[in-house]
Order: sequence, then C-alpha cells, then structure tokens
Amino acid sequence: MKQFKIKVNGQEYMVEVEEITEEKESSTSSPSVAQGKQPEQKETPKKPEVKAAPKTETKPSTAQGSVAGEEIQSPMPGKVLKINVSEGDSVNEGDTVLILEAMKMENEIIANTSGKVKKLSVSVNDMVETDDTLLVIG
Repeated sequence: MKQFKIKVNGQEYMVEVEEITEEKESSTSSPSVAQGKQPEQKETPKKPEVKAAPKTETKPSTAQGSVAGEEIQSPMPGKVLKINVSEGDSVNEGDTVLILEAMKMENEIIANTSGKVKKLSVSVNDMVETDDTLLVIG
C-alpha cells in the first residue's frame, strides 16, 4: 500500500492506495472491478415528451347498431353548453356544431365533413369525456 496526502477544498486527507499488478489483475474475474473502476454505463439523454394539442377527429362508425357516418368526438372532457344543430340538419365542413366548456373556456366543436346530422348523441348540460361521440354526420 502507498500512502498519499491529498488536499480537497482546503482540507487535508491521508489516503492509502493499493497498487494492482498484472498478476493480481489477471487472477480476478473482472479486471475493471479489480482496478476499482465501475463498469461504464452510458446514459441516453431523455427526449422531451411532446403531446399534440387536442383536436376534433372524425372516424367512420364501426360499432354495431350505430348510425353509419362520420363521428364527431369530444377532444377533451367538458360540459356541453350549446348545440347549434338538430338531427336532420345539413352542415358544411367547418361549421360550428356545438360549444363545449372545458376548464372555464368555451371551445367550438366544428364539423370536419359536410352532410346531414344523422344522430345527436348529447344534450345541453351533458358531461362528456375525451373521445365520447357527440354526433354523427352522414
């Protein structure tokens, strides 16, 4: 063993260091551990998670017993404040079909396709969750 005096932040310390020879190193199963080294571990930097802003989507209806057409789904949880259409009404792509209140803000839900309102799945004051079907346009 060899003794050394080291100084860290103005404080002196006495340390003993063992010298590892080739013979001792080869007799151990893990040279990196015998030399007092830790195995290298590379950290992969974490990428920031990016979430897309909620948007109104339309999907073809596939559930049995449902009305065929494009479903307008809720982009977020909220309360239905106002419905601007009725079943049988014609709507154009881009028309505001209802107002959804979420976090004290009024959000316009727009039609993503043109056609007739085949089914209205909600009423005023209904609470909806994300991806609940609001209405079907066919």
